[in-house]
Amino acid sequence: MLKIGSKIFDVIFSEYNRKKIEGFTIWSATIGFIFHLSLVLLNTNSIINIGNESLLLTNPISAIYTPFSIILYYEIFLLIFYLPRSFTTSILKQFEIISLIVIRRIFYDIPKLDLESESWLENADNLQITYDLICILVLFFLIYLFNYVKSNIDVKKGIKNIDRFIDSKKIISIGLIPVMIVLFAIGLYNWYSIGLTTNFANSFYYVNEVFYNTFFSILIIADVFILLLSFLYTERYSQIMRNTGFIICTILIRLSFSSTGLTNLLLIISSVLFGLLILKIYSLMNKIE
Repeated sequence: MLKIGSKIFDVIFSEYNRKKIEGFTIWSATIGFIFHLSLVLLNTNSIINIGNESLLLTNPISAIYTPFSIILYYEIFLLIFYLPRSFTTSILKQFEIISLIVIRRIFYDIPKLDLESESWLENADNLQITYDLICILVLFFLIYLFNYVKSNIDVKKGIKNIDRFIDSKKIISIGLIPVMIVLFAIGLYNWYSIGLTTNFANSFYYVNEVFYNTFFSILIIADVFILLLSFLYTERYSQIMRNTGFIICTILIRLSFSSTGLTNLLLIISSVLFGLLILKIYSLMNKIE
């Protein structure tokens, strides 16, 4: 059963398929950007009347939000691909995804900027973008440190029957594929349904956030299953602590989707910082075990 699941995983995530999906993503992102930019220009010049109540239709820079959203779906696909490799690689991909989500939000919030404000920091929107920019720099540096620590960890065979463990994780990853597809389909349906009664652009922002909120909730469950499976294959305390710590990181990322403002950013930074500290302590214990 494990071998069959492993072969299915290898077929789905073969290099050929990944290249095809990557090419499709690039083309979709390009077309999406051109289409979104065209809507903004046509709308602002009153050639078509979509309305100016949505931030995504009032500034050409906001058009960058669409290709970023498409690329993020591809990043989720890669996260599922990296999940069987190791907890460390999987959580690193989660950190990269959440940092891209913060960058994407900046493009959504740019039209809110009040450049005529006498005091930059007294304007809530200006202040939020300032926080986001600082957060991006901090996240980028923490992710660099995480990569650095990861690259300096000596690989040891701390898990018995490592092949069976990897095959088990591949089956869990396969289970996440239909979840991603269903969530994407539901998101499109809700976007269309909400857009008919309110505004398509605003509903797109709302549905997009709901997708990540739900997916990361399910990802926590998948991580817990992997953690429980790891108890069958390893007795190393350091590995169990590392894996458990990384699940806490995923939970903090999930909580960030349910918060706004500075709390949202603090949860994201605390997740990456906690993961970095867990990995550093693990690397130190790895040297003496």
